[in-house]
Amino acid sequence: SGIYRSEDGGESWQRVSTDGRVFGRGSDFAELKVHPKNPDVVFSANVASYKSLDGGKTWFSFKGAPGGDDYHRIWINPANPDIMIFAADQGAVVTVNGGKSWGTWYNQPTAQLYHVSTDNQFPYWVYGGQQESGAIGVASRGPGGQISFRDWMGVGADEYAYVVADPKDANIIYGGRLTRFDKRTGQSQNVAPEALRSGKYRLLRTLPVLFHPADNTMLLFATNVLWKSHTGGNSWEVISPDLSRPNPEVPASVGDFRKEPTIPQRGVIYSVAGSKFSKDVIWAGTDDGRVHVTTDGGKNWREVTPEGLTSWDKISQIDAGQHDVNTAYISVNALRKDDLRPHIYKTTDGGRNWTRIVTGLPNEPVNVVREDPVQPGLLFAGTEKAVYFSADAGATWHPLRQNMPATSIRDLVIHERDLVVGTHGRSIWILDNFSPLRQLAQLNNREAKLFAPEKSVRVRFNIFSDTPQPPEEPAGQNPPDGAALDYYLPKAATRVQLEIRNAQGELVRSFSSADHSEQPDTAALAYPTYWFRQPETLSIKPGHHRFIWDLSYAPPRGAKRELSIAANYRNTATSPKGIFVPPGEYEVTLVVDGQSFKQKISVVMDPRVTASADDIGLQSSKSLQGYQLYHEVQSLREAIDGRLADAKVKWKKGQKEKWLALRGEGQPENPDVLYGAATETPLEKETLVGLQDKLLHVIALIQGADARPTQAVLDAVERLAKRTEEMKQRYQAIR
Repeated sequence: SGIYRSEDGGESWQRVSTDGRVFGRGSDFAELKVHPKNPDVVFSANVASYKSLDGGKTWFSFKGAPGGDDYHRIWINPANPDIMIFAADQGAVVTVNGGKSWGTWYNQPTAQLYHVSTDNQFPYWVYGGQQESGAIGVASRGPGGQISFRDWMGVGADEYAYVVADPKDANIIYGGRLTRFDKRTGQSQNVAPEALRSGKYRLLRTLPVLFHPADNTMLLFATNVLWKSHTGGNSWEVISPDLSRPNPEVPASVGDFRKEPTIPQRGVIYSVAGSKFSKDVIWAGTDDGRVHVTTDGGKNWREVTPEGLTSWDKISQIDAGQHDVNTAYISVNALRKDDLRPHIYKTTDGGRNWTRIVTGLPNEPVNVVREDPVQPGLLFAGTEKAVYFSADAGATWHPLRQNMPATSIRDLVIHERDLVVGTHGRSIWILDNFSPLRQLAQLNNREAKLFAPEKSVRVRFNIFSDTPQPPEEPAGQNPPDGAALDYYLPKAATRVQLEIRNAQGELVRSFSSADHSEQPDTAALAYPTYWFRQPETLSIKPGHHRFIWDLSYAPPRGAKRELSIAANYRNTATSPKGIFVPPGEYEVTLVVDGQSFKQKISVVMDPRVTASADDIGLQSSKSLQGYQLYHEVQSLREAIDGRLADAKVKWKKGQKEKWLALRGEGQPENPDVLYGAATETPLEKETLVGLQDKLLHVIALIQGADARPTQAVLDAVERLAKRTEEMKQRYQAIR
């Protein structure tokens, strides 16, 4: 072995180096690239990257890190060789000066996840082990309107790990082979069953770690046997024999390598699932094609392997039935024996009989299958290219790729109404609120339908109050800013409307397909338009549509529309926005060309809020009072503007000047609470516009946090109410 060089187009070769650092890993690491303008300059991609200046005879480290970045590919710009791209497990890095400095791989979503899980806090976090970058936890929603570098952390486990949060305490994270990490201290303790390896247990890279869904104290960990702990890993009990094949056969697909010596027993438990109906029911699948189940907590195990599976079939995932104890699903990845077909099996009798359910799936190996815990018959599957779903218990499958890249789907988790996807190469994706899929059985594709909305949590989209994160800084997307209202149109409509009414039947908000979307005045804009969120529109086209209601009343009429300093790249709504609706029950009405469809929706408080219902009620009532006062003043201003614009009006002496003095100049502006930008003009000397400025300012103070308004704010509302009445009287006097 070594580095070889040819001077005659490959007719003859000379070994020029035996430096094992440069080629030691071989396989997909074996990448050599020659400088396009100097044949004596050579680069090698391996655990680190290396450079030679003498045609490969001697080498020095060029770029890398302890433990290895693991470089696989090199590209050199033939026209300007100082520009190079080095591709590693984590992503690609770029240099434009021959390696003196480099870009980062953190600006691209290229994490290679093995498995993902979620915890039970709000907002929930997603966890997983990622190739060459360790195990991570990341929030599914960031407080700054996006998921930024502030919203994730390393959680102690290794790169190949299953990672799970303790359901009793989301600060405690288990993962890898095997550690217990405490978010509060940042410390990770090894809690593996063996401190010194005995040689009796086989451990491969990806070992299942999970809490039993029917017993949140039961931590399970799999090697070639299954372990159980009720002490958070401080002590362990073996609850299964070795479940792998004693004498695995070698498939014909390996050709001449079948003659090579084999290990008598090499397999490990690769997938584990507990039934939520009984803590005694546990399913286990191995990486050499066996499936077992216990119904007595591990005292006895029964092999239930589907017929035809062999030792090179990997039970990539097991999902215990979500609607009865005897149902289970397994995905089988047979890629290792050159079988690219999909394999998903279902049993409804505890494993005695299995049915292969793959109709509609393309020839793509399957890595995971999950059953929806809410809607019977709704399944999700992840293959080497995409996500698929079945609404009929696997009888037929349909693609659910949407805007996802074609990539290896390694794991799926259903968290309430969200589908969390772990990919091996394109990071973590979340399908927010897939609840319409749960209602497909009720859909008549010849009729319009308003899907029943899920409850919506009242959350502030962006709580930051200063300069936004630059667009160049990578960030993930937050869930939509409000309630998802889904509807279906069987054919193109002429007009579509949505109305939201409160429990008293009062109209809170209305939308129409005829609404004109808000367009920024680019000529007067002081910043680029890429900060703006795309406006919501009610589509009249046939098919499924999603409209996001921001859980607010309409924006204050007549106010100048601006962007808050707390902006998000391509996702900033204009301000000021309408006030939040209070928590409670609302009715949504969809009107399609005169035909109405109604559904109920619940608006609930952010569960992190500790304010009492009375305090939130006071916040809501005072916000609404200020909002109504603002519009009373706006009606006066609109009446004045109408008279001022009417060329037919015959003015009495001095009357027009009085109107102008009462009105004030310009429009009410977005209140900047941070700097108290409301004008300092005394309230008793305010114009209508100035009074509206003050009303917007106080409304923003009330709406800033879910808490009881301060006494100063309550007093301000009363003063503003009094001044509004005085201004109405002054208007009548001038009129």
